[in-house]
Amino acid sequence: MSTDISPEQAAREQGLVDRVLQSFDHCPDARLKEVMQALVRHLHDFLREVRLTEAEWAKAIEFLTQAGHITDDKRQEFILLSDVLGASMQTIAINNEAYGDATEATVFGPFFVEGSPEVPIGGDISSGAIGQPCWIEGTVHDTDGNPVPDARIEVWEADEDGFYDVQYADGRTAARAHLFTDDSGSFAFWGITPTPYPIPHDGPVGRMLEAVGRSPMRASHLHFLVTAPDLRTLVTHIFVRGDELLDSDTVFGVKDSLVKDFHTHQPGTPTPDGRALDGTWSRARFDIVLAPIRT
Repeated sequence: MSTDISPEQAAREQGLVDRVLQSFDHCPDARLKEVMQALVRHLHDFLREVRLTEAEWAKAIEFLTQAGHITDDKRQEFILLSDVLGASMQTIAINNEAYGDATEATVFGPFFVEGSPEVPIGGDISSGAIGQPCWIEGTVHDTDGNPVPDARIEVWEADEDGFYDVQYADGRTAARAHLFTDDSGSFAFWGITPTPYPIPHDGPVGRMLEAVGRSPMRASHLHFLVTAPDLRTLVTHIFVRGDELLDSDTVFGVKDSLVKDFHTHQPGTPTPDGRALDGTWSRARFDIVLAPIRT
């Protein structure tokens, strides 16, 4: 809080904080009471630290209103806001504590869709999405080294132009699917080589990034959501080694352990499954380790 205010003004402001905190004293849910009172304390500390003007507060309300108006069943502006402020990654860090060599988690992002098509091991998730073909292979194990058969792996990614299927108006489903590991915990599929793209920046979050001089660009990545009984659900990405945006990913999602080598192969190079390809293609490996559910 500013030291330029009088003791009388400071007491008046603190008195308001105390009254708001007391208003939650009879909340029957202890956790809800804890969260709401902490929110009030930190919010009022922020307001008093920066001496927020009424015009600035009105602008903040306008910003949040715009975020609500642009949000629909295919676009979640509040997730974007959470992502670019680092709140998403901080929440993930808190809720995915390090455990042995378990694979690190990262942001969920706003473009996951329920009901993706299933593909077999070695299948193609691209469904016509444009981009360089990419073979992804790996295994799923627990932290004791045991293979995890029948783990469900959801994968989704943007196309070469930087758009997810849900950003097109034609209702397509492309560059997303799910598959299951085999008895040895192995999986493999064809996708497309990840490329950099901007988060949606035609709304209030994009205007905020522009105002503060930040880029909306995300480092190249491929999304994974991995689930298996009695193991912690993993939401993560893999990133492309050598991408210039690894150090400036706008949602702070990059972790060194998730940066992988994507090896480019020339036309005519035999593919792992004998697929005939006229152009170049890439190949990457991602071995996944799932932590146990903590009780």
